[in-house]
Amino acid sequence: MNPFKSYTFSWWQIGIFKLALLAFGAAVGAYWHGFFRANLTALIVIAIVASVYIVCISLKQP
Repeated sequence: MNPFKSYTFSWWQIGIFKLALLAFGAAVGAYWHGFFRANLTALIVIAIVASVYIVCISLKQP
């Protein structure tokens, strides 16, 4: 099994995947709120850097 092969999903399958990630993130955040509160600044910086990177890569593709 090659985890790095290309996959093709429909828009609604990606929507379900994003919903699952959102639900998982909310559950982890609610359970470990003390850890995330202490590291909130670092998490925001990581989110901004990762988002800018994805936007730049997306805009470069035809």
